[in-house]
Amino acid sequence: MTDPSLSGAPRPTTDDRTAAPGSPAAGPLTGLRVLDLATLFAGPLAATLLGDFGAEVIKIEHPHRPDPSRGHGPTKDGIGLWWKLLGRNKRTMTLDLSHPGGRDVLLRLAAGADVVVENFRPGTLERWGLGWGELSAVNPRLVLARVTGFGQFGPYARRPGFGTLAEAMSGFAAITGEPDGPPTLPPFGLADAIAALTTSYAVLAALRARDATGRGQVVDLALIEPILTVLGPQPLWYDQLGHVQPRTGNRSANVAPRNTYRTADGSWVAVSTSAESVAGRVMRLVGRPEVIDEPWFATGEGRARHAEELDTAVGDWIARHDRAEVLAAFEKAEAAVAPIYDIREVMADPQYAALGSITEVPDDELGTVRMQNVLFRLSETPGAIRWAGRPHGADTDEVLAGLGLTDAEIDGLRTAGAL
Repeated sequence: MTDPSLSGAPRPTTDDRTAAPGSPAAGPLTGLRVLDLATLFAGPLAATLLGDFGAEVIKIEHPHRPDPSRGHGPTKDGIGLWWKLLGRNKRTMTLDLSHPGGRDVLLRLAAGADVVVENFRPGTLERWGLGWGELSAVNPRLVLARVTGFGQFGPYARRPGFGTLAEAMSGFAAITGEPDGPPTLPPFGLADAIAALTTSYAVLAALRARDATGRGQVVDLALIEPILTVLGPQPLWYDQLGHVQPRTGNRSANVAPRNTYRTADGSWVAVSTSAESVAGRVMRLVGRPEVIDEPWFATGEGRARHAEELDTAVGDWIARHDRAEVLAAFEKAEAAVAPIYDIREVMADPQYAALGSITEVPDDELGTVRMQNVLFRLSETPGAIRWAGRPHGADTDEVLAGLGLTDAEIDGLRTAGAL
C-alpha cells in the first residue's frame, strides 16, 4: 500500500477508525439501514462490514435462540468474545419471525430499510409470509441478500450448508495439505469470510443499480461459489489441459522457491518468489547465483519443476541463521520474506501498529476490548467502530419505539411471544 504521506492523503491513525460509542456514524454508507436476520457467519459478517462504513445495522435474533456465534469459542465471564467482533456497530433486537406479530413488525422494519440479509434455507422466509414478494411489496427499493450454502435453486439448494462444506466442495481442501497427507480444512471460517466479503460487494452493486433504476433486487449468494473463484484458474486448466492441481504442501505448483523454512533459533519464516527478479535475489543471497542462468529459471513453471533443488538451497542457508538475521539479510537484498507469527506476535508487530490494524473498543460488559479494525482506510470518508457486540435484544424497545409502537403495544407483543 502506498504511504499516505507520499500520496498526499492524510496519514490515518487508530482513532480515525474508532469512534466514541453512540457517536454519529462515520463513513460513506451513512444513511443506509440494514436488517441482519442471518446467523453463522457469512451473512452476519457481511452486515458487520456494511456497518463499519456507516450503515445502521439492526441485528434481529430469535427471542430464545440467539445467534449461535454468541456461544462459539472462548468466553469471558459468560460473555462470548466472537460476538463482540461479529456484532460490532449493530443494534440488537429480538423478534420471532415465524410469529404473526413478529412478521408484521419485520414488514414494518423492511418498509424503511435498504437491505435485508438472511441465510435461512430456501423457502423458509416464504413459509413465514416474508418472501421477496411480500418484502418488495412494502418496499420496492429493498435489496434482499440471501446467503446459503448452495444457492436458491438446484439439486442441493435445500441441504444444510456451512463453510466447511464449501471448503470441501470447492476444491480447496483437495489442494491443501502435504502430498502424502489427507485433504486439509482450514481451522477457521475461510469460506464464510470470503462469502461475507463477496456479499457486501454484491449488496453495494445492487444498491448502485438501485440508484439508476429505483428498484431493489435479490442477491443470491452460495457459499460454494466465492471460494471457488479465489482458487484461481483451476477450471481453465482442467478445461484446456485436463490438469488437476495436486497437493504440494507449502510449495507452490507455479513458482519456486516458495515455502516455510525453519531458522537456527527454532523460528519459522515464509519466502515468496513469484517474480523472477525476486527469485534471483534470493538465490544470490543464499550463495547459489549460478542457477539464475539456467534456462528453466526464467519462468515460474520452470522453477517449480526444480523446487527440490531450490528449496534445499534456501532452507540450508536459513537453517544456519537466526530469524532476525534472516529477516535483515532478506530486507537488505530486497527479497520477499516474512516471519510466521502467532497471534501474540501479530498484536505486537510495529507494522500492524502503524496501520492501526488492531484497535481498542470500549465495551459496557468487558471494559475495553481489542479487535481487528475496519478493513481499509478511506482518506475522506473513513469507517469506524462505534461499539462492540451488544447483549441479546438490548435495543428491542428502542427500535420498536422508533417504528411508532407504544409501550403497551410492545408489552403486548412480548406477552404474545413475538419478542
